[in-house]
Amino acid sequence: MKAKDINEQIPWQDMTVGCEIYEPGTSRLTMTGEWRSRTPKWLEDKCKQCVLCAPFCPDASIPVSGGRRADFDYDHCKGCGICIKACPFKAIVWEDEYDSSGEVR
Repeated sequence: MKAKDINEQIPWQDMTVGCEIYEPGTSRLTMTGEWRSRTPKWLEDKCKQCVLCAPFCPDASIPVSGGRRADFDYDHCKGCGICIKACPFKAIVWEDEYDSSGEVR
């Protein structure tokens, strides 16, 4: 059944089911990194490997292995900037995704 106008009621039985998760781990398949307009850049030479940035990342986009962080997982980083605020050594800075003409870098 299709509504004819915005005020027409659709029976709940005819509505599309939403917000259901059928299996775990599906977020790895969604490349949310394309959503960002600014990119955090890791300055490895300034990094003291305190790894304080990683637990603050809401997207788990800062890989840590053996107690050391690696460069960002840009496939999932949304560019929120929380890691920049969390880093006490200023080892993460903003890098714009677009140049002055509006083209992707």
